[in-house]
Amino acid sequence: MNDLAQQRIAPAAIRKTVTVNARIDRAFAVFATRMGEWWHKEHSIARDTTQVDVVVEPRAGGRWYEKGADSSEYDWGRVIAYEPPHRLVLAWQLTRDFAYDPNFETTVEIRFEEQDGATIVHFEHRDLERMGADAVQTLEGMDGGWGMLLDLFKAEAERA
Repeated sequence: MNDLAQQRIAPAAIRKTVTVNARIDRAFAVFATRMGEWWHKEHSIARDTTQVDVVVEPRAGGRWYEKGADSSEYDWGRVIAYEPPHRLVLAWQLTRDFAYDPNFETTVEIRFEEQDGATIVHFEHRDLERMGADAVQTLEGMDGGWGMLLDLFKAEAERA
């Protein structure tokens, strides 16, 4: 198959933009260092415990994982770029079945842009064609999920 044909069938990235009524440093910190406070607890890969936190280690090469109430840890991926307060890039290493696979990777990039005391957050989850034959179906489900999560993030970042 030539490059043009592959481009036509590859699913588009999930792209979202949200305006957060908070300064850029706060918006970045809430997203990157307090993810467990706004992440929906049912969006978890833990099976035998309840999610109590989501951690993004603050450095390129760091882990992205969730913690369970029983002190268990479940990897989600890794940090590709950590550039406060402007950019965070994460490797999403969960397959379409939401199972961690260290050999699988899609990319989540979040850019923060300050504008008139608020922050414009540009979100993109790309490389979804790596999900395989069900990539479009997976994208449709993840699109709504990311929208809901970004709404939760916005509410937490704007909380006084």
